[in-house]
Amino acid sequence: MGKERLDFFRSHLEACSLCPRACGVNRLAGEIGACGAGARLKVASHCVHIGEEPPISGKRGSGTIFFSHCSMACVYCQNYPISQLGHGNYVEIEDLAGMMLSLERRCAHNINLVTATHFLPQIVAAIDLARQRGLRLPIVYNDSGYERPEIIGALEGVVQVYLADMRYATAEAAAKYSGAPDYPAFNRLAIKEMLARVGNLRCRDGAAEGGLIIRHLMLPSLLAETEKILEFISSEVSRDATVSLMTQYFPANKAHLYPELNRKITKEEYEAAVALLDRFGLDNGWVQDTEGSSPPVA
Repeated sequence: MGKERLDFFRSHLEACSLCPRACGVNRLAGEIGACGAGARLKVASHCVHIGEEPPISGKRGSGTIFFSHCSMACVYCQNYPISQLGHGNYVEIEDLAGMMLSLERRCAHNINLVTATHFLPQIVAAIDLARQRGLRLPIVYNDSGYERPEIIGALEGVVQVYLADMRYATAEAAAKYSGAPDYPAFNRLAIKEMLARVGNLRCRDGAAEGGLIIRHLMLPSLLAETEKILEFISSEVSRDATVSLMTQYFPANKAHLYPELNRKITKEEYEAAVALLDRFGLDNGWVQDTEGSSPPVA
């Protein structure tokens, strides 16, 4: 992989700017970042998972590794025990490489890194070690979309598939619900950088081997955010982009404190969002139905 790249990522543990919060803490000196992470790698779980988009899960499942902590602070996070409470176990770089190789032996289609940004120095080193030991699977970077473009650029050749969120279109919504007013600006730059690095989705035998999938989790009462995001994808990313419109939202964590979020999306919101895909010519991808499955977009 190259010493220069490994050194680039390691340097962020001394003055962290891996995510847009750029809190600058010295994690090697015991300081804790805005994400809640220190210097030690922490994993919540690893498994062969079948609940992702069809080319990620494929026929045999995705080798998914869930990392503890998160650079976002979503009031409705459904995984808040992991992302915000930090549930998980400390592991070493060699342990993580072993998890990847174990998932490959279990015939997973890929290695799916969920919420990995804040541990990239350790993860990049683990991937390098696993590749030396024979890992051949593509790496999926499954993230919130709250990324610095230069970090995405540094992952070229490390990550083959991006499974990235576009959550908000306005600073107001991003600040209110995730404490990240700069999310839309960084998110849009990051998505463009991901596309530039890996291109649109490419599959072989129904499984992703490279490219970008853009996820959008619909939030109740925020259809205007959905419209602006889909318009942006169509006009400034690519009409050929693969879009996964997710409707699985349910109130969790602190959502009960926000009346507008304290419900599932309505049938009317769902139908309006599907109509927006057609309006903006976004024909590639999936629309998750209200039961949580993901049939192809018509």
